[in-house]
Amino acid sequence: MLNTYPLWKNLLIVFVLVFGVVYALPNIYPPDFAIQISTEAGKGGAVPQNVVDTAVAGLKDAGIEIKAADIENGNGLIRVFTDEDQLQGKEVVQLALHNLKEHYIVALNSAPTTPGWLADMGAQPMKYGLDLRGGVHFLLEVDTQAAIKARVDQLEDDVKRNLREENLRYKYVRVDGATLKVGFDQQDVRDEARTKLQTQFREFQFQSGFDDAYYLTLTVTQQTIDEIQTFAVQQNVQTIRNRINDLGVAEPLVQQLGGSRIVVDLPGVQDTAEAKERLGKVATLEFRMEALPDAPRSTTLPYDYEGRTVQLERNIIVRGDRVIDAQVGYDQNSGLPQVNLTLDGEGGEKINRATRNNVGRRMAVIYIETKTRDVLKMVDGEKKLVPEPYIEKRIISLATVQSALGVKFRITGLTAGEARELSALLRAGALAADMFIVEERTVGASLGQQNIEQGAVSVTVGMGLVLLFMLGYYRVFGLAANIALITNLILLVALMSTLSATLTMPGIAGIVLTVGMAVDANVLIFSRIKEEVKNGMSPQSAINAGFERAFVTILDANLTTLIVALILFSIGTGPIKGFAVTLSIGILTSMFTAIMVTRAIVNLIYGRRKVTKLLI
Repeated sequence: MLNTYPLWKNLLIVFVLVFGVVYALPNIYPPDFAIQISTEAGKGGAVPQNVVDTAVAGLKDAGIEIKAADIENGNGLIRVFTDEDQLQGKEVVQLALHNLKEHYIVALNSAPTTPGWLADMGAQPMKYGLDLRGGVHFLLEVDTQAAIKARVDQLEDDVKRNLREENLRYKYVRVDGATLKVGFDQQDVRDEARTKLQTQFREFQFQSGFDDAYYLTLTVTQQTIDEIQTFAVQQNVQTIRNRINDLGVAEPLVQQLGGSRIVVDLPGVQDTAEAKERLGKVATLEFRMEALPDAPRSTTLPYDYEGRTVQLERNIIVRGDRVIDAQVGYDQNSGLPQVNLTLDGEGGEKINRATRNNVGRRMAVIYIETKTRDVLKMVDGEKKLVPEPYIEKRIISLATVQSALGVKFRITGLTAGEARELSALLRAGALAADMFIVEERTVGASLGQQNIEQGAVSVTVGMGLVLLFMLGYYRVFGLAANIALITNLILLVALMSTLSATLTMPGIAGIVLTVGMAVDANVLIFSRIKEEVKNGMSPQSAINAGFERAFVTILDANLTTLIVALILFSIGTGPIKGFAVTLSIGILTSMFTAIMVTRAIVNLIYGRRKVTKLLI
């Protein structure tokens, strides 16, 4: 029978409509401004109630009104009424908890107010971009001097190895900033060493001299220093982008500021705890051989491992920047977690050279992490907490070398959590230099609430005019199209909420365009129906022909637009991506509503009955 849907199609439409309503509903419940208190990563455990009570007391003393204070998912969550109270309250809470024995992370959070029954179904509201609702701003400092020192240390090892391979005996090698000084007992050996080294190490300027020995000074050129600094910052920028991708943040801003700083803006993010933990964590590896029993103390470094001190060689075999892949695995025999590493060619060559001559000795894997702690200092006559970086080093593996290693090997002795964390950080890319957070704050919208209101008005006015036009021009069919159009907007919001997409001003523009495109499909269908009626076709046959024959045209038009949207998303950045996201989702929802939902409504009105005239 013409213009009737089988039961499964009607059930599918009902299911999609219910899905849309349920997952779009959370957007009518605005989140609360909140201050979150959590334990340091790796320590675990819930925040004690007395800590929350201390924070609440501090807020009350500061005159900040509190909406609620609870412990949720192990974190203390204090809800306040305004964003000003939230920003001021964070500093108050940090000062209130500063003198406690344990250190706690105080972060800004956006506490959901979604009803429990919706939250249990996984329904969450959309996120908003910096231009609509603000987000999180980080200012990171790259320690370029440490990068230069690390490069000089590496060159020191390379110079020593080169001299040994050439059988040129040296008296000492000393490092002073960006300069190496190599002493020799004989002048001819020094001169031969200079000839050999100059061809191998273009990074240095060479000078010869004599004081207590015949010496060479190798000074790193300014060009090399500039290259090291530039590479360190650019590599860290790329690494941060990779880490943000793991966080799933849409439309992030990561850019260099000056010579050694990086700005990171995370739109739509209020809970800074996870972002701060991932971005602020500077974690890399060093591989060193355990020192021989008769090794001089000047050539070794002490490390604590499982409650005892272990002496390791100062020479570094390879660093984490040589890691090109890291995956979590499990030992086939013991079932214990491990990290399977893949090094680049140079890293594989270095570790092979170090291990093939040291089978039976133990090699340590050192986990290096740069952290920050808040230190109470006087700033402009006021006591403020200022972040101060410090480096924490620990041995995570000390295993006997069974055979020469290559580009692929594994690290054992880790917990499952440590293995996942280490592999994620290394896989995202090694940091070329230490980096720490020097500023962390939330930022307001560029045009504040006005942007949100104008965006809502633009969608409302645009949609309202379209609804009036369709109802006035196409009458009953226009009513069907209007119901489908409203359904399309609900589905669009539901899908963006489900996918955790971030809505921005360009995204709102994409929604307005989607409204017009959704109606455009109905106009094609209705025009075809009117044409078939004029050609003498019966009303029921005209309805069927209109939907069937316009389908190919609608499909072609929407597919070409979808391809363009996907291209914009793949090569665009920032606002372009926001526009492409809403446009792509809107195309998919509009095709469904314009074709299936509109026809289902028309079928409900005209199907299974004798029709002599169409109100179109």
